[in-house]
Parts: sequence; C-alpha cells; structure tokens
Amino acid sequence: MTFVNSLLALLFLTALPAKLVTFRQVLPKESGVTWVHNNARSDRHYLPEAFTPGVAVFDYNNDGWMDLLFVNSGETTFFHPVHPLPYALYRNNGDGTFTDVTEKAGIHPNLFGMGVAVGDYDGDGYQDVFITGYGRSILYHNNRDGTFTDVTATSGIQAPGWSTSAVWFDYDNDGKLDLYVGQFADYSSLRVCGIADSYGGKMAGASDSEHFYCIPSIFPPTSSHLYHNDGDGHFTDVSAETGIAGSKGKALGVVASDVNNDGYMDLFVSNDTVANFLFVNRAGKKFEEAGAAAGVAYSEDGLTRSGMGVDAADFDQDGWQDLFVANVDQETFSLYRNNGDGTFNDLSSRTGIASATRLLSGWGLRFFDYDNDGLTDLILACGHPDETVDRRMSGVTYDEPLLLFHNEGQGRLRNASASSGPAFQGRYAARGFAAGDLNNDGYPDLVVATNGGAPLILMNNAESQNHWIGLRLRGTKSNPDAAGAIIKWSAGGTVHSRLKTAGGSFMSSHDPREVLGIGNATRLDWVEVRWPRPSDRVERFTDLPLDRYSTIVEGKGIR
Repeated sequence: MTFVNSLLALLFLTALPAKLVTFRQVLPKESGVTWVHNNARSDRHYLPEAFTPGVAVFDYNNDGWMDLLFVNSGETTFFHPVHPLPYALYRNNGDGTFTDVTEKAGIHPNLFGMGVAVGDYDGDGYQDVFITGYGRSILYHNNRDGTFTDVTATSGIQAPGWSTSAVWFDYDNDGKLDLYVGQFADYSSLRVCGIADSYGGKMAGASDSEHFYCIPSIFPPTSSHLYHNDGDGHFTDVSAETGIAGSKGKALGVVASDVNNDGYMDLFVSNDTVANFLFVNRAGKKFEEAGAAAGVAYSEDGLTRSGMGVDAADFDQDGWQDLFVANVDQETFSLYRNNGDGTFNDLSSRTGIASATRLLSGWGLRFFDYDNDGLTDLILACGHPDETVDRRMSGVTYDEPLLLFHNEGQGRLRNASASSGPAFQGRYAARGFAAGDLNNDGYPDLVVATNGGAPLILMNNAESQNHWIGLRLRGTKSNPDAAGAIIKWSAGGTVHSRLKTAGGSFMSSHDPREVLGIGNATRLDWVEVRWPRPSDRVERFTDLPLDRYSTIVEGKGIR
C-alpha cells in the first residue's frame, strides 16, 4: 500500500461516526468489590513492584455466573508485610453484587503474586487456579465444594524464579491440559537503580541517592517452563526436550493459538527488551522458535521492544490467526496480520494503532466482539511502569487511558474510545485485564486490575441490541476446556469462524465461554464445532437458542 493510500485509509477511519456502545463503571459500594491492591512500593523501587497485579474472570463454583479473583503482593526477599496481604475471590451473586469468599475458599498464599491462569487440569468439570509469583508459584486444586487446596508440593510444578504469565493448553493433543509458565529476567541480585539505568534516563534535579525502576535490559534473560500433564495430578517438566528451555527471554505475556492451521497449538510470547518468541508446535514433540523468521520478534525497524500484553485472533476473518503485542511508550504496539505462509505483516500504522499508542504503555488486552456484530474488536489497558515518569518525560504519564477499537470489517479498525463512556476518558495504572460477561446478558464486561489501587469494573450497556449465542464447551476426548476448538456459525447466510485460544492479555484469565455475535439477524442457521485433537470430531447444531448460554459436551450434545 502506498503512503497516499495509507493516509487516505487512516483519514477514513478517523472520520467515521462513533457507534453508540458504552461501558458503565460500577463503584465498590454498588458491586461489593472493595479489595484494593498493595504494590509493596518502596523508596528502593524493586522492579517486581511495578508489574502487578493479574485478575481472573471464571466460574469457580459452576453456578453459571462469572466470579472474580484478584492477585496481591506478599512475603518475599524484599518485602515483609506485618500481616499477610489478602488476595480476593469474589462470588458473583447474580444480581450485580459480589461477596468476598476468599477465606472460605482457602486462597491465602502469602505469596508475592503476579498473575493467574485458570483451567480444568484434571477434567473434573471445575476450574483450577495457578498463581504465578516472584520466587515461587502455587497450584490450587478446586475441591468442587467452594474450596481450594494447595497441591503445589505434589504436582511436580516448581517454577522457581520470577514467573509472570502462564497458560493452560494441550500441546501434545493427548486430551489433557498442560501448563506453560513464563519466566521474566534473573532478578536474584535485587539490584536497585539510579536515574541512569531507569526507564526514563536523565532527569533534571534527580538526587544521586534517589532510586527508580530499573530498565529490564540490564538483567540476564531466563528460560521459561513447560509442564506436561501426566494425568494423575502430577506434571513433568518437559522444557528441555521440547525446546522451550533453549530460548532464553524475559517473558511477560503469552497466548496459545494455532498460527499455521496444523491442529497443534503454538505459543506467542512477548519478551521485555529481547526479541519476542513464536514457538511453532511441531506435532506435539518439539517447539521451533520462529519469531524472527515470522516477522514478530522485532519492531519494523529491527529493534527489540518492551513486549507486555499479547493476544491472538482472526481479526480479518481470512482463516488465519493474527497476533497483537503491546509495548512501552515510544515503541508503539503491533497488530501482526498472518499471511498464511509462516510470516506476518505489521498493520499498526495502517490501522491507526501506531499513532494511538505511541505515548502509551500497554499491559492487559483482548480481541473480543463487544457489540456482537460478529466482528472481532480490540481493547487495550495502559499505564506506565514508573510512577515518576510524569516528572521527566513530556507527553508521557503514569496513569493512562483505556483504548477501544471497533472492527469496521475488511481489516479496518476505528478508535471508538471517545464514544464508549466516561471511564474511557479517565486514566489508570492498569496492569492485568480480563473480559467476561458478569451479568449474563451476552455482552462482555471489563475488569481492569490497577497497580496499587482498586480494580475497575465496567459493565457493557449493550446498546447495539444485536443477537448472540453463548457457548460453554466441554471436551471429553479432547481437553476439558476445548482450547483449540474451531467454532463456525452462520446467521442470515453470513458465516463466521473463531479458534478458541488460551491465555492472552497480561497475567490474567478471561471468561472461558464463547459468545458468538450474529448482528441484527433474528435466527441462527447453524453452529459447527470442530473439537481439538485427539478427537477432531465435528458436530453441527441448528437448534441453539438465541440470546442464551448453552453447554455443549463433546459427543453428548447440548446440556
């Protein structure tokens, strides 16, 4: 595309009228969610303070309503709270309010937590929880009675060091969920930094004794971990034999998707100040790191960036999974279009992503259809890592806005933030982010975890009034969460397709259900589910109700 065409495309997108879709902020007194994150900030500015926290939207008690789990700081080598800091599990009451059930559930790890990955690793129909942290991580088994048990010691999952994002997915297609755990830099030295080694460089008036958050480039990279699910509650570390350990990085975000349509889930990993990884799954036996060859490792200028949040989706509906990565300010974010030949093109300039994000730092994010028109939109949660940046960089702030992009079709995106409600005019120190339908109206709501503050809960007002079909997929021969399933649906003769990815965002877990938007169509033609291997079973349904959630069990139909 020529420069003139690119400019015309950008002008066209920015000139489009805003579509009425807004999100309403729910205050703590209304929701009952009163928990506040403690970031353990000290005058020495230990780097892990800047990255937290993660959040999960999931149904821990199988009552059909999405609950909330927030991760907190805790005891570690550089932070010693007088009393253990509370994590928070909130049960959704189904009436717009939540009840704190953390103590009853038994989630009190006293861990300097980072993020959370949710998945049914033992196939009992209940979601289990893996919490990543600095120094160690914890696996909680869901006891199916509203409580959880810490089974880390017997699970075989060690994950020492600084763990960040993790994802449950079935890498070898044996029908069981395995676990990838991203590892950040080697921070065992607990080094603290002055202005010269910090994010922003020089600052007039900075004292020689003043500390700032270190730029991660000064720390050595480390290897991440892949744990194979042995099927008896035990996991085996297969990082070395699968090739995962051979690529040392500084992982912050990870999403599992099938980028080459071979039926095996691949991994896209964002790295901070080193090249991003694209681990291509070779038949469930080895992973080939192909980030540079694919064009997703570096910026368009061939530079490493500060990769943070990631996601994958077929945003242009051409049958291939596209990728997204958010970075720190001055670097811009990247939307990578999958060319279908193992390579990707960065569309961030053409779509307006680059201009909108140049002065922002992105963490949690999500490809999702917020107005149920059948097209994949995009949301970005932003905030700078260093709270002193306002003092030393013009145009860059610590608290930053949320961004919402509407998919206009044919690969075009429009920045719809200005018309999406007052919350999008605010600024936040956003980190983890999860999307989920909290009131079961079929429209995804937003939960933003902020560093050192209260979470932000935004309810989708559903003004588009488009129809939808909600699916909870339950694998039997394939993995329990149906990660890797291909869903196709037709309404009014228009066919859409979606791959059920796993992970994504930043250290967070989204609502595991799938909502299929059909726009203003008043009837569904059909829905087709191709279950992941080892099943590969294809099932078609024509009698799913509109504007309701249905559970589909592999081989057993609608429940």
